[in-house]
Amino acid sequence: MDFDFFPIPRIVFGPGRIKQLPELLAGLGNRVLLIHNYPLPESIASLLPTNIVTCLQTGEPKAADIDAAAQLARNTGRDCLIGLGGGSAIDTAKAVAGLLTHSGSVVDYLEIVGTGAKIVRPAAPWIAIPTTAGTGAEATRNAVIAVPEKQFKASMRSEHLLPRIILIDPELHVSVPAEVTAASGMDALCQCIEAYTSTGASPMTDAIALDGVELAGRSLHTAYSSPADIAARSDMALAALFSGIALTNAGLGAVHGFAAPVGANFPVPHGVVCAALLPHVIRANISAARQDPAKAPLLARYDTIGRRLGESPERFTAALIVDLHIPPLSRYGMELRHVADMVQLARRASSMRYNPVVLSDQVLAEILAAGIVGQS
Repeated sequence: MDFDFFPIPRIVFGPGRIKQLPELLAGLGNRVLLIHNYPLPESIASLLPTNIVTCLQTGEPKAADIDAAAQLARNTGRDCLIGLGGGSAIDTAKAVAGLLTHSGSVVDYLEIVGTGAKIVRPAAPWIAIPTTAGTGAEATRNAVIAVPEKQFKASMRSEHLLPRIILIDPELHVSVPAEVTAASGMDALCQCIEAYTSTGASPMTDAIALDGVELAGRSLHTAYSSPADIAARSDMALAALFSGIALTNAGLGAVHGFAAPVGANFPVPHGVVCAALLPHVIRANISAARQDPAKAPLLARYDTIGRRLGESPERFTAALIVDLHIPPLSRYGMELRHVADMVQLARRASSMRYNPVVLSDQVLAEILAAGIVGQS
């Protein structure tokens, strides 16, 4: 029952709440750097201070992107930030906020592929405003950064990186393309499932993750097929938030263990990796647990997830992949000849150590191969 829990100072949630942005900014700083990953609509631009500096983050952040954005912030004297958009914009803002109160390059602070220096001081104040419902990056204490020369994505991690405020307005999600809604929503569902079955789970994360499973299970398909349904968008925004809170306090599992090297080596959206592999990891974990009487509590956890979804989690997620038209990983250039290398790289990922059972290299290879060819 021992656990740590890292809360967010303030969460502002609800349709139309974006209008509170000026008053929320007023208490954080006077010189704002906005990091975003799509053109700003007038409805948001009109809420921003006139002296704002903007930085467009294209694609998932690389170490060079973070260092360049941090240098822009320093050169222009920025004292607070906004991360607006999907997980890539929010993770970029998170990492830059950390660098503004520390010296050096982001690589100095990355796990596994960097030198692993510690973030020892509070980051510059920042607000997270997610416009997709998926990664939960708004609530996590790590920023995921790609280092292409190392063929890996690694984390800059510290409780000091958490935002001062999370501002979630589901109305901002209505215009998200259907394929992004699908992939990011599957990521949120995956994160709730993996956090609930993680070896780092606690009573606090269990409650949050299970509610996230139920929210995503009942509303992801509706958000995909009826994008203007604010009730469904609100459910998914909350599921994504819950997934971020759960994962940052409980850890994840083998799906996200694979996501780090696959996303770093192939142009696969993070949510697509998670969706393509999730039912196969569930199947492998359940199969391994059935061979070990000590793992009966894990089987009970998957049964609990199934009750929240109304169907076994393996069947539910496999059917959802089809309904949401999630493509196989082969669509992004992955081939079976890449499996062995990706398995070895996945072994290094921090998420893999939280998987509830130890999976052999052969089983991991079978999981990835199934995701590549699109087996159900």
